[in-house]
Amino acid sequence: MKLNSSGQVSRLLLVLAIIVLVAVVITFLVLKMAEAPPKPASPPEQTVPQPVYLQTLGSITFTFDNAVNLGNILRGSDALREFSWQKDLTTTEKFVKVTIGAQNIGKENIQERSWDIGNIIDSEGRIFVPVEGYTVSPWLDDPNLCGTLLKPAFQPTPCSKIYEVSKKSTGLKVSVIAGKDNTANNFSSGKIDESLIDLIFR
Repeated sequence: MKLNSSGQVSRLLLVLAIIVLVAVVITFLVLKMAEAPPKPASPPEQTVPQPVYLQTLGSITFTFDNAVNLGNILRGSDALREFSWQKDLTTTEKFVKVTIGAQNIGKENIQERSWDIGNIIDSEGRIFVPVEGYTVSPWLDDPNLCGTLLKPAFQPTPCSKIYEVSKKSTGLKVSVIAGKDNTANNFSSGKIDESLIDLIFR
C-alpha cells in the first residue's frame, strides 16, 4: 500500500509518538521501582547528661570532694571528737556525709558567711535538709569550715554536712550556694546564686 496521502502520514506519526511516549513512561516506572527504598529517618540521638562535679558561682569554684554512706547508725564510738557521753544516733533510713571544696578564684578575699552547701535533691525531686549541726557535730571535722573566709588562690576549703536520706533515693545531688556578688549581706538576705553538684558514694 502506498503512503501518498498526508492524512495517513500524520496518523502514522501520531501512533509512533504515542508508542514512544508509552515506552518512556514504562521505562521510567521500571527504573523507579528498581531503586532502593529510602532509609527510614533515624530517631534523634538522645544525649545522656554527664555528671557535674564542679560549679562556679561568681569567684567561688565548688568541687566535689567525697560522699559517704554512713548507714542507719552514727555510732558514738566512731565520732571524730570523742565525748564520754556520746550516744549513738539512729535513723530508719540512712545517713550520708558530703564534703565539698570551695575555692576563691578571684583577686580579693571573700567574706565569711558568703557561701555554703545546702540541701540534697534526689532524681524524683525529693529534698533532704542537713541534720542540725549541733546534733551531728561529733561526726564532723573540727573545725568544720563551711562559710569561712576564702582567700584568693588558696587550696579549696572543705565543707562537710550530714544528711538523713531515704533508702529509695537515687541520683543524689547537693546544692551549692553563694551570695550574689559573693557578699555576706546578699547571702544573709536571701539574694543568692545556687547550683547542683552530683554525688558519687564510696
